[in-house]
Amino acid sequence: MRTSVYMEELDAFSYREAISSGRRPVIIPVGSIEQHGPHMPLNVDVLLSRAVAGEVARSIEGIVAPPITYGYKSQQRSGGGNHLAGTTSLDGGTLVEIARTLVHEFARHGVRKLVVLNGHFENYQFLYEGVDLALRDLERAGVDAPTVMLLSYWDFVDQETIETIYPHGFPGWDVEHGGVLETSLMLHLHPHLVDMASVSADPAAVLPPYDVLPVRADRTPASGCLSPAVDATAEKGRILLDAVATAMAPAIAAELELPLAATIPAGA
Repeated sequence: MRTSVYMEELDAFSYREAISSGRRPVIIPVGSIEQHGPHMPLNVDVLLSRAVAGEVARSIEGIVAPPITYGYKSQQRSGGGNHLAGTTSLDGGTLVEIARTLVHEFARHGVRKLVVLNGHFENYQFLYEGVDLALRDLERAGVDAPTVMLLSYWDFVDQETIETIYPHGFPGWDVEHGGVLETSLMLHLHPHLVDMASVSADPAAVLPPYDVLPVRADRTPASGCLSPAVDATAEKGRILLDAVATAMAPAIAAELELPLAATIPAGA
């Protein structure tokens, strides 16, 4: 029997055996293809959500499904904006239907516990809608629906970790795009994909508390980043990943009534 926490690395028979009891959770990472400045690749949100999912899966005996690669439209106040080249997005209805379909599919497999782990801010409500519609569908069909937990990984970064990562002050989650958090995690997990020599030192973006459409492109910093990543380090990335996984795993275990490993292995 082939073993891995990643579903796509398993053969079909090993996967069927792994989920046969209905007790093992399946984690679906969700990212986006979105510009992250000149120093990181377009698939940052995919890589980070998948890595966090893998870290958590090892401590709750979970299986990580292949990620949803594309996400909802990047917003100017949280991701630079959908007008930037490279950012390739889904309409909201499309993302809703993808989430809805995947809940149906994993329920058909016999999975009883699902976690949707979001790594792109703009996705959340569309994922929620897709999950909700799928559960309604299954209820109407008389099918015993799985329990689904939906979360975003940055919500598990505690205040003490924020103070460690941002000793000179936290700019706020609304402008943490391409900044210290994401860049540090990438330096820890995928250092060969980060070019620190290309990091913009521009100050954090100052954007109005509203949106105007069509987007006024000149309000997005030229780098596409909403806060500077000059203070990012691989060590900060390790601290962040440990903090997120250490907080997230017990929360999932408690909600889904799962056993929790005594320690969370390093690496993703």
